[in-house]
Amino acid sequence: MSTRAAESAPTRRGLILALVCAAQFMVVLDVAIVNVALPTIQVDLNVDQNDLQWAVIAYGLFLGGFLLLGGRAADLLGRRKVFVAGMLIFGGSSLVAGFSTSLTMLVIARGAQGFGAALTASAALAILTASYEEGPERTKALGIWGAISASGATAGVVLSGLLTDGPGWEWIFFINVPVAIVLTIAAFWLLLETYGERQQTFDVLGAVTVTGGLLALVFGVNRSETWGWSDPRTIGVLIGSAVLLLAFVVIESRVKQPLVPLGRLTNRTVGVANVVAFLLLASFFSLIFIGTLFMQQVLGYSALEAGLAWLTVSIPAFVAAALVGAVFVERIGVRPILVAGLVILTISLFGLSQADADSSFVSGLLPWFVLSGLGIGMCFPSMQVAAFTGFTEKDSGLASGLVNTSQEVGGAVGTAVLATIAVGVTEDAIADGTLQVDALAEGFQRAFLIGAFIAIAGLVMALALKRDVDATADTADPAEAVGAEETPSAP
Repeated sequence: MSTRAAESAPTRRGLILALVCAAQFMVVLDVAIVNVALPTIQVDLNVDQNDLQWAVIAYGLFLGGFLLLGGRAADLLGRRKVFVAGMLIFGGSSLVAGFSTSLTMLVIARGAQGFGAALTASAALAILTASYEEGPERTKALGIWGAISASGATAGVVLSGLLTDGPGWEWIFFINVPVAIVLTIAAFWLLLETYGERQQTFDVLGAVTVTGGLLALVFGVNRSETWGWSDPRTIGVLIGSAVLLLAFVVIESRVKQPLVPLGRLTNRTVGVANVVAFLLLASFFSLIFIGTLFMQQVLGYSALEAGLAWLTVSIPAFVAAALVGAVFVERIGVRPILVAGLVILTISLFGLSQADADSSFVSGLLPWFVLSGLGIGMCFPSMQVAAFTGFTEKDSGLASGLVNTSQEVGGAVGTAVLATIAVGVTEDAIADGTLQVDALAEGFQRAFLIGAFIAIAGLVMALALKRDVDATADTADPAEAVGAEETPSAP
């Protein structure tokens, strides 16, 4: 369906927005839905504390690693085809994850989930942006999308608590199956096939090298706690990561039809927005991972109690994102909102870094949880608008792949780094004779503190955005428009 046709049918366009937002909600929800269930999974599958993070990281890395390929596939093969394929892979691998009998089986299934989610998310966002021309209407649509994304992760931990304390942790995966079926049927009924820029080849080698490089990076960081940073194995894995990522850059600069046309990243607004997305999610997803373990392993909360506690994050996040996307981005502009949101998120992380084993929820967690929700809710819609500035309809798959990749890889890398730091500090404290619960608290405090500094780095980058970046195409610098010189998309 062309943009012109979409504009002539606002009701149909609204239904399309609902469909793609529902798909995005499920994708983001599954980033975090495993968190509350982790202590139960650890016991049932006999998992070491330092390996537990892989149930979270595998999904995020494969999601982030294949979003770019998914975005280009959506443009070239057809957005509906890729959306449906992603849904089917996601639903099938969720079924396998629910039947997992070992960490290895679970991690493989979570990786497959991430791959399916990458196809779904990139196609969904491409469908959304192809349905709305750059300007106020797209800004409102992206605001709704941002609200869904901002609340999806925290809604995931709430649902995780309900299911883990109810029918069992397996149902955090089984629940995806009927949802995927319904969304697949809805896609066939509602969506017409659309394409972006038509090309004949895929940059599979680029996708493999960037995903392999990121996997090696996270694995090296994770193993550094066991092997040591100076161990030849750690050094070798990290060098291998650097080689693969460098190979990715070389491939993209030479291949005829690259996964990421490097020239597109010279757009200052788009480049900075993607760096901010990486740092923002590195701090926020780590907050969810560390915060969930803190509540259960230090404060002794049940899975249900920990899940419900995250409502104090998800509700403010949804409200803030809805208001920002619908009203404030267009009126105020991107940079002021991003800066304010990151300041609020930073304050919340510093506050959480003071929580200990004697903290109560009301005094030790509640104010910082509410602030973190407000901060992330303000950041998501404005970041999405900045990341799409200047992209044409036919390149919407590429734009969605870039920003989603930045978010998911940031979340996976941030979780790996902060989890490793937490484990290291905890083990050192136990070796010094500290009680286990206090040692765990010290490790989580350090992780929150480092997360705050990551948020500060995102704040510095947000300040580098142009002052006049806003939601309308009229104010975008034509010289910076991405892909403006390309030929029209195929019908």
